[in-house]
Amino acid sequence: MAKSDFRNNEISGWPGAALTGGTFAALFLLELRRPLRRSVESKIRRNARNFAVAGLAAAAVQLVERPVVLPLARLVEARGWGLLKRLGLPVWTEIVVGGILLDYTLYLWHILTHKVPLLWRFHQVHHVDLDLDASTALRFHFGELALSVLWRAAQVLGIGICPLTLSAWQAALLVEIMFHHSNVELPNRLERWLSRLIVTPRMHGIHHSMVEAETNSNWSSGLTFWDWLHGTLRLDVPQGEIRIGVPAYSDPQDVTLPKVVEMPFVEQRPSWQWPVKDHPA
Repeated sequence: MAKSDFRNNEISGWPGAALTGGTFAALFLLELRRPLRRSVESKIRRNARNFAVAGLAAAAVQLVERPVVLPLARLVEARGWGLLKRLGLPVWTEIVVGGILLDYTLYLWHILTHKVPLLWRFHQVHHVDLDLDASTALRFHFGELALSVLWRAAQVLGIGICPLTLSAWQAALLVEIMFHHSNVELPNRLERWLSRLIVTPRMHGIHHSMVEAETNSNWSSGLTFWDWLHGTLRLDVPQGEIRIGVPAYSDPQDVTLPKVVEMPFVEQRPSWQWPVKDHPA
């Protein structure tokens, strides 16, 4: 098989679905046996809501992202566009370096989703979940995924990402996102070791805190290195002191399915303004 043909392969279909489903099922069972944080809402009700949001997001990916990004990756491979194509790296080196660069540029995108008001309108839907578990990893508003297509296309074109690198990175990223959103209490020694390399549940729990200064940390989605590099890593907040969510939407009645779907399209509350009766010490 020619190198170009190999790079045009995808990791998709049944293997990808089995990996995703198996990972979620394993984390769901671990969350029941070893929960890291107490739940605020019913797990069944939340999972049903998050799956509904995820279903709309999946439709957006199929309708908006795949018709743009995958053909672009094939074109990049055929025309030799992008940084990696100019370097002429061996196939497996290109895949590894491409995945690392995709992970770094996703770190930058994540910061933008918090700092740019239009993007935060949509990304806030992910953060207003009052609990944090593996289902939260799937809870992204369809509008956010539609808006991210331009960024993903720029990643593919600028870095020079082939279809194999793109699909392998997306599969690994989804597993890692489900892992670090999970409500699983890992042994401290294991989590300390893992957090040197990848984002862990305790790390990402801090990012989902209702305290804005804590949310503005731990932006990495895959490798922890980017937070180390930019000084945005924070590991000093005990999980028992964290309240998950966004202060302005801290009532369960604020985060029902209809309200989270319409949230980006209606008047926004000041996200980090606490209700007077509920302000923490």
